[in-house]
Amino acid sequence: MKKLKITGGAQLSGSINIQGSKNSALPILAAAIVSGGETTVHNCPAISDVEAALEILSYLGCRTERDGDSVFVDSSGFSRTDVPESLMCRMRGSLCFLGAILCRAGEARLGYPGGCRLGPRPIDIHVKAMRDLGIEAENNGDELVFRAERPRGGIVSLSFPSVGATENALLAASGVRGTTVIINAAREPEIKDLAAYLQRLGVPVSGAGTAEITVEGGVDYKKTAEHSLIPDRIAAATYLCAAASAGGRVELRGAVYEDVASVADVLSGMGCEIKTGKNSIELIKNRPLKAPGREIITKPYPGFPTDAQPPLMAACLLSEGETVFRETMFESRYRHAPELIKMGADIRVDGKIASVRGVRSLAGAELRAEDLRGGAALAVAALAAEGESVISGMEYVNRGYEGFDMALKSIGARAEAMD
Repeated sequence: MKKLKITGGAQLSGSINIQGSKNSALPILAAAIVSGGETTVHNCPAISDVEAALEILSYLGCRTERDGDSVFVDSSGFSRTDVPESLMCRMRGSLCFLGAILCRAGEARLGYPGGCRLGPRPIDIHVKAMRDLGIEAENNGDELVFRAERPRGGIVSLSFPSVGATENALLAASGVRGTTVIINAAREPEIKDLAAYLQRLGVPVSGAGTAEITVEGGVDYKKTAEHSLIPDRIAAATYLCAAASAGGRVELRGAVYEDVASVADVLSGMGCEIKTGKNSIELIKNRPLKAPGREIITKPYPGFPTDAQPPLMAACLLSEGETVFRETMFESRYRHAPELIKMGADIRVDGKIASVRGVRSLAGAELRAEDLRGGAALAVAALAAEGESVISGMEYVNRGYEGFDMALKSIGARAEAMD
């Protein structure tokens, strides 16, 4: 799907089964290298970022197969330790292969990661984490080269709770004999999911989901493992924002409330009714929205997620009052704002701050997605606009949302995929 046509004005009603987590799938597929055996990952979303990860695995000598929502990886044929830039640039999260390759082979050569243009992705925090484990790191201009000639367990102290650096430290430490303690670790649910997979391989990991994770490395790995990915909390947050924008009643099946609580709380404060079940979240919006009444500041988990900021901004466009966003995670996170302004939105961006004043109506327009979550935000806004919107650049959205157009159609949106 290269374009998505949405005719706005239809209230939404129905249920969506939430896909498996994109941000769990990528590091866990990379981690399938570790055991040198067979891994089956269930609830694995059919998205282009996953396909890119499978291409990297194939390049490294692994065998991969997909059967429905399950992906099989046989890493017994692993035979390379390099990933060229032509493959790394396919996705922003490709750096997750660093720790896995080091764990398996003791050396790695990687090109620079690609993906959405959200601003610089610092490599230094990953490099320092590897050096804390006694792994030599060199930047030769074209690629990053790592060698674990004298690796050791120890203290890995992160200057920022980076998800990617925490994942790489977890994976690399699994191959280093001794005890490693990761300080200031990321606390995201996806970190707990990766740790759960490593535990299935027999790696003793404790503390995942807290700021301090302990890994006992250098164990004998189990050669087979099965793992089911957690639900995608950002997809869930996006569909909650879509329902808040268009109005109606939408149920998210399989969603975990605790994982999206920061987003659901904001929507509740705007006038939406939120109902939770054991494995579901329902949002009901049957009256005009009001602005949240507080600044929305993006923070590491359990704070408000940066990936949910664009869809929430889109849901605020017709709210009564002013909403102020403060983006602290990425420099170029407001690339969707000029496109929303084409629809009649009142948005002012000043550096890290974006102010949104609610307007009476939005008009359909020709729009272009510039990144994954910004593209989803354009769809959220188009659902509430008068008339027809055509969103190009949907290849960005395909990176993270499985069957995005079909999911919207299943809850009553007038959406049509276009090539």
